[in-house]
Amino acid sequence: MKRQIIDTIASYETIIIHRHVRPDPDAYGSQQGLKELILANYPEKKVFAVGEHDESLSFLANPDDITDEKYDNALVIVTDTANTERVDDQRYIKGKMIIKIDHHPNDDAYGDLLWVDTNASSCSEMIYELFEEGKQVADWILPDASARLLFAGIVGDTGRFQFPSTTAKTFKIAGELIAYDFDRNQIFDGMYEMEQKLLNLQGYIYQNFKMDEYGAAHIKLTKELLAEFNVVPSEASLLVGCLGSVKGICAWVVFIEELDQIRVRLRSKGPIINTLAKEFNGGGHPLASGATAYSWEEAERVITRLQEICKSYQ
Repeated sequence: MKRQIIDTIASYETIIIHRHVRPDPDAYGSQQGLKELILANYPEKKVFAVGEHDESLSFLANPDDITDEKYDNALVIVTDTANTERVDDQRYIKGKMIIKIDHHPNDDAYGDLLWVDTNASSCSEMIYELFEEGKQVADWILPDASARLLFAGIVGDTGRFQFPSTTAKTFKIAGELIAYDFDRNQIFDGMYEMEQKLLNLQGYIYQNFKMDEYGAAHIKLTKELLAEFNVVPSEASLLVGCLGSVKGICAWVVFIEELDQIRVRLRSKGPIINTLAKEFNGGGHPLASGATAYSWEEAERVITRLQEICKSYQ
């Protein structure tokens, strides 16, 4: 499949790369890292990375703003996006051909070419593998700009190499990437430094989360609470993993209220929770998933189901 993707990239003059909504470092890393990789090896091509920008990821890159006409006879590549509903910028369907590159469970097998590897730690890891194949068959090079982005994506999706998805291959690739010329401290500062208002909210989470006897935990971040801390939902999402340091926790859910819905952020230290996410308009990885609730009553049902899952896991 990697060979087919490389041959397809070589055959198109215009390539437009999409990723998922509410992006994280791996979404930017895989998307923008692939853009830099293609441009370094095919400088004559027109390559764009699109989607709504998240200011918290400005330290990595900024998306391109393109017209609909750019999609005429273009190759569209969607990275790090499990299903079509989560593709940022639904113009992706306007391209002549669609390639899906992803590491989430392939519940929505969209695209003309699909490369899905659920064993990969991140989509950025897969883009590096694509480079390795391209190096063998087409003398591809990896520019520093791409290496920087792919490293950031891998760090983000592995939780600084702490998550179970981290493998020996992940460490090998990371070791090869750090040989390139980029500032790792700048990446870590951009990913993990927090404004005081976020640290204050994190303190509130630690003081107010609820956990039952089976290690099922939850916290509700309402619109009013976020306003009190002067934090927007996208910023609050940066704190989802903080409960992972709590001793005795088995799995947890952070509810983040937006204008018209409640984001459901699920994390686990063992029980499979992406099946729960699918019950509530979502999905994701076995131990890290997202869903959507449309009322606090529905959120309560998520909590009940999570408690049942943790109880049966004991």
